[in-house]
Amino acid sequence: MLRNLGALGLVGIVLLLAGIGLIAYANWIVAVGIALVLAGLGLVVRSLISGMLQSFGMF
Repeated sequence: MLRNLGALGLVGIVLLLAGIGLIAYANWIVAVGIALVLAGLGLVVRSLISGMLQSFGMF
């Protein structure tokens, strides 16, 4: 999976984790909420892309 992301994707993941870490330093409950929202958003985007690829017959 990491091979498919490329360098820009890896930088994005590092920035995402650093941002959640910074928020967790201030307030861990808010950081957990933001992490759950981001995980849910990622699942929704993955589902949408998968559905789109299936409609084109590519997946």
